[in-house]
Amino acid sequence: MKTSVLDILLNGKPHQTTAGTIAELANEISPAPQTLLMEHNQIALHRSQWTEAVLQSNDRVEVLQVSAGG
Repeated sequence: MKTSVLDILLNGKPHQTTAGTIAELANEISPAPQTLLMEHNQIALHRSQWTEAVLQSNDRVEVLQVSAGG
């Protein structure tokens, strides 16, 4: 079975992915997806929504990495 490649905008830059959901994209782009905040087409998503948020070509995804420190 052939996996389709989607062209999306990731943090304002063209990005190709085979991820089907925001959860899959988070795992693709980060070794620690639990530290990410994700916005899909200008809607901030709670982590519980990531598996339901389906990606399509030309979607816009913004990602912020949360870090703690002192």
